[in-house]
Amino acid sequence: MNDPTVPQTVLCPDLFDRPLVATFDQAHASSDGGAILLKAADRSLGLVAALAQALPDPRATTRVTHTWSDVLAQRIFGIACGDPDANDADGLADDPIQKLLLDRDPITGGRLASQPTVSRFENAVRPRALYALGEALTDTVIARHRQRTRRARRVTIDLDVTEDATHGAQPLTFFNGFYGGWWYLPLMAFLTIDDEPRQYLVAAVLRPGNAATAAGAQGLLRRLIPKVWAAFPRARVRVRLDGGFATPALFDELEAAGVEYVVAMAKNAVLKTAAAPLLAEARREAAATGASARVCGETRYQAQTWPHPRRAVIKAEVVVHPGRDLRDNPRIVITNLRHRPERLYRAIYCARGDSENRLKALHHDLAIGRTSCSRFWANHLRVTLTAAAYVLLQELHLRADRTSLARAQVGRLRLVLLKIGVRVTRSVRRFMLHLPRAHPDLHAWQAIAARLGAVRA
Repeated sequence: MNDPTVPQTVLCPDLFDRPLVATFDQAHASSDGGAILLKAADRSLGLVAALAQALPDPRATTRVTHTWSDVLAQRIFGIACGDPDANDADGLADDPIQKLLLDRDPITGGRLASQPTVSRFENAVRPRALYALGEALTDTVIARHRQRTRRARRVTIDLDVTEDATHGAQPLTFFNGFYGGWWYLPLMAFLTIDDEPRQYLVAAVLRPGNAATAAGAQGLLRRLIPKVWAAFPRARVRVRLDGGFATPALFDELEAAGVEYVVAMAKNAVLKTAAAPLLAEARREAAATGASARVCGETRYQAQTWPHPRRAVIKAEVVVHPGRDLRDNPRIVITNLRHRPERLYRAIYCARGDSENRLKALHHDLAIGRTSCSRFWANHLRVTLTAAAYVLLQELHLRADRTSLARAQVGRLRLVLLKIGVRVTRSVRRFMLHLPRAHPDLHAWQAIAARLGAVRA
């Protein structure tokens, strides 16, 4: 429904060699013509159905126009298409593609849920349902990768914390001195299968802004590790963590679970003493070559609260900057692996840093920080919905292998695959999407569609 207060036509009288008129009058058109790929990806995953099954709708069915399942799907598809605000629902309520994604007739189907309905939905979900939604997301992702990599030899779990700036009176937001502002601190979990270059989002948990880095990590690992073991019984499970997670209880948890672990450790006097000879060697090399030098070694280390010594791998690095003094940069990793120190640090531990790229995509391309609701659990739901949208886009990325989009980031995937202008028509026998002939990656779009079940008409 058009807002009569918004002008539908603009005139540019002197922009070109003749006047230009732009009119928003194209009925049954959408800017998300390629979003049918999201529907195909979801059919492959069964993600929206799994989430909907975990979400009870206690309202009287006779008085309901929009089921919670429909609103859930509307929000996930909308976020994936770049419309993360509940306010976006009003402008897209008659979008034919968005209606088609919810199995409604794109021409005559009813309007989608409006912003007030979306807001009521977000504020109606309770903690128990949020837990069930998180479980459904995790189970769906693990099942998908078990299906395609049944003979996986190793599954790596990475946990990482990201900052989510808050700018209002959201509950449980606190000032965090490390990040220098008022924040939430979501905890994310990613899976890597064997040596694949991709990390797959498998869980997302919103936490208060004063949460310690390790808060919730043990509980999340207790959920994830048995699920990964069950799905990949012949694979080794490895956990990689940053230094903030290195608590005595966490090490005990990992060893009791029987998994491999590589966990960074904060430096202390004992570890600095152990690193000193390696740093001296690196300094001699840096002074001789004029370039940064790195020497790796190891020691056995036992903190007072540990029941036994553990292997500590030391990366002793001396950094050279022209015109500055040499700078020591030691790093410590606690592990139960037996690899050589150099390989363990560079090839195994440092690979966890790729999760930063996933976090950037979640923030910059999917607006996971759009946690502006006045209830904490509503903000938690938004994080879960954004994670679900990201899982759908990662499925599209999987299908983009051996195409021009094989190394594309989420923003480009959405721009090229989903944000395509389209005119929708309907006949007795079929729906027709009239997409532009001029498209920068037409062959990639067609290849991905084919891999998701499309056939040439």
